[in-house]
Amino acid sequence: MAGGGEGAAAAQASGATVGVRIHPARRLPDFLQSVNLKYVKLGYHYLISHLITLCLVPIMVIIIIEASQMNPDDVRQLWLHLQYNLVSVITCSAFLVFGSTVYIMTRPRPVYLVDYSCYRAPDSLKAPYDRFMKHSRLTGDFDESSLEFQRKILERSGLGDETYVPEAMHSIPPQPSMQAAREEAEEVMYGALDKLFANTSVKPKEIGVLVVNCSLFNPTPSLSAMIVNKYKLRGNIKSFNLGGMGCSAGVIAIDLAKDMLQVHRNTYAIVVSTENITQNWYFGNKKSMLIPNCLFRVGGAAVLLSNKSKDRRRAKYKLVHVVRTHKGADDKAFRCVYQEQDDVGKIGVSLSKDLMAIAGGALKTNITTLGPLVLPISEQLLFFATLVIKKLLKKNVKPYIPDFKLAFDHFCIHAGGRAVIDELERNLQLLPVHVEASRMTLHRFGNTSSSSIWYELAYIEAKGRMRRGHRVWQIAFGSGFKCNSAVWQALRSVRPSKNGPWDDCIDRYPVKVVS
Repeated sequence: MAGGGEGAAAAQASGATVGVRIHPARRLPDFLQSVNLKYVKLGYHYLISHLITLCLVPIMVIIIIEASQMNPDDVRQLWLHLQYNLVSVITCSAFLVFGSTVYIMTRPRPVYLVDYSCYRAPDSLKAPYDRFMKHSRLTGDFDESSLEFQRKILERSGLGDETYVPEAMHSIPPQPSMQAAREEAEEVMYGALDKLFANTSVKPKEIGVLVVNCSLFNPTPSLSAMIVNKYKLRGNIKSFNLGGMGCSAGVIAIDLAKDMLQVHRNTYAIVVSTENITQNWYFGNKKSMLIPNCLFRVGGAAVLLSNKSKDRRRAKYKLVHVVRTHKGADDKAFRCVYQEQDDVGKIGVSLSKDLMAIAGGALKTNITTLGPLVLPISEQLLFFATLVIKKLLKKNVKPYIPDFKLAFDHFCIHAGGRAVIDELERNLQLLPVHVEASRMTLHRFGNTSSSSIWYELAYIEAKGRMRRGHRVWQIAFGSGFKCNSAVWQALRSVRPSKNGPWDDCIDRYPVKVVS
């Protein structure tokens, strides 16, 4: 290309005539091939999305010009016309007032995310790769084949050396007692809640709704009752304890809290998302049940929601949409993440080989519902046109994949494992920066189950990337099988809260994860 440019310049300098035949190499480039089509697509998206505005602007200009040309006589004639039609004016005004009142009374109340906090365990609970393998060997519960399997899973998992396992798993032999499990739950939940109350200056007595989700540890009294007792919450609090709903339960808890805030006015709701590892470590040799040992780590998050209009000024985000998909009617989907006993009676969670395919099907259903709510009209028209050509005209055209990057600025994909993140990056045609928060959360904290999406949001904030008006898509998968999405909109340029999980390590990220 450089040679072609130099040749054209030389021909011009020597006074070449117009009649000289131009060599193909000297022609202008084919813009259809050389111009990046994504810019054409962005222009199309802008045109379609602002079509109504672009049409209304000239109409408004014409109205203003006509109004500016009216003289006092024209204004007087208009007033007399309205006086003679007083009944019609009053009737229209009454309907307008009535309709406005009904709309204001029945419209969904906005739900604001005031703040949230993520638990960070003490350094003494870190489980680097070498220590993990050493302790696994010293327990005496795993044969050589199982140890080698765990080693390979860890190497490919995307986890770093700073993830945490509970205190009971650091003992030799491990001591997964009920008391140890309670202590883990208390440490995680209270640790997250203490920071949340300190950062927001909200008093526990002001909380009207409490939703706690933990899939595998459900003692009596419940985890929500433990929080009520610890913080002396008020007697009429609406408390809920969600169990057995897997890694997507955090979005389910947000949805439940949102529904409660539609009914109960002027109050706060707290959502606590966590998982308990102490009593759910698998000490057998069934390969499909060993994977959770290698991926799941200690973590939890507490989220403060409000429906108070005054909280909009200090809130970080506004909840825009929640879309839930449940594939439990299908037997394969129902059993793909399944807690059971192995052949020798040891309890663990088994992961099916069909897990990724089932997750893909659930994702497809979820985004089919979510798409019309969030995608710009340009993307919806392109998708619809492709569908019509394929179904009605029987043309063999490639299905159009909507560009969700036009709908969202940030993506918080559940850090369930490297394969999950890889597949969503490929299928949704995302860029590395879009999945960076998920990969780095998996590396630094491991799979913290339903709370992982909050560590990812904290990463984005810590990097200083969240701006006013940005939209965030939180998407999580869970047993059942479920795929759930939450969409948030930033109400301001968000800075990280005090004592965040990334405070002392954000400058070290992103790191290169070994494949």
